[in-house]
Amino acid sequence: MTAIDGSAVLVTGAASGIGKAIATALARRGCDVALADRDEAGIRMLAQQLSANAKGKITHTRVDVGSPSEIEAMAATVLSAHPRLNIVINNAGVALFGQFHETSPADMDWLMGINFWGVVNVTRAFLPHLEQQPSSHVVNLSSIFGIVAPPGQTAYSAAKFAVRGFSEALRHELAMRNSSTCLSVVHPGGIATGIARSARVGAHMTDNARRSESIDRFEAMAQTTPDEAARVILDGIEANKPRILIGSDARRLDIVQRLFPGTYWARIQKQMEKAIARMQKGKPA
Repeated sequence: MTAIDGSAVLVTGAASGIGKAIATALARRGCDVALADRDEAGIRMLAQQLSANAKGKITHTRVDVGSPSEIEAMAATVLSAHPRLNIVINNAGVALFGQFHETSPADMDWLMGINFWGVVNVTRAFLPHLEQQPSSHVVNLSSIFGIVAPPGQTAYSAAKFAVRGFSEALRHELAMRNSSTCLSVVHPGGIATGIARSARVGAHMTDNARRSESIDRFEAMAQTTPDEAARVILDGIEANKPRILIGSDARRLDIVQRLFPGTYWARIQKQMEKAIARMQKGKPA
């Protein structure tokens, strides 16, 4: 069990969405918080806002988690400012629309570099320090698309399945050696953030109508607020949950995948089409 109150926490991707909500909740609970994001203006503004009422220490560091050298520099800066750091939340991530034939190798390298290798490299940079703490925690954000794999998300699902596999194997290794570090992997369902509208489009995707449809599918699933997602994650850390599902949609899709591991998508697609139709009519999904 890792207590939140009194902790020092690094949050990547802290400038917006779930990361911003987590950082805000941590500051309210008196934690020292290290904000990290490639959006330097965004984390600077958030640091100023949180520092106005925070009891703990708030710092911010610009980093592109797709760059191993920037991660190394960020780790040195964060550990210098927060020598008691005991929780690392790997939240930073990006999205990419397009079927496999519409995405280039460069598209997939870009996404994997951030969504998968960013998680691996940040964990590698901080794990030796974390294991020296009396109690510590690594939290890796996967996705419900690390449990089910929809068409049009070959790159994103590949990365999020990889985060899941990496996290579960590392958690087992930590347990085998009785490490003081716990690890949780998070699978959010639809969260009301701007990730869909800021997503990159595959280099060979030219169908704008289908891109709009893809955004609609994301937004039809967005049933949970970032604040609620942050609450569930922090509760999961304190309960040392190995896997944290966020939202009734994530829990439902997880069950469907377990019951129909080879044919789940046909069943899920029907439900999504109904949700999109309701949303387009102005009714709650």
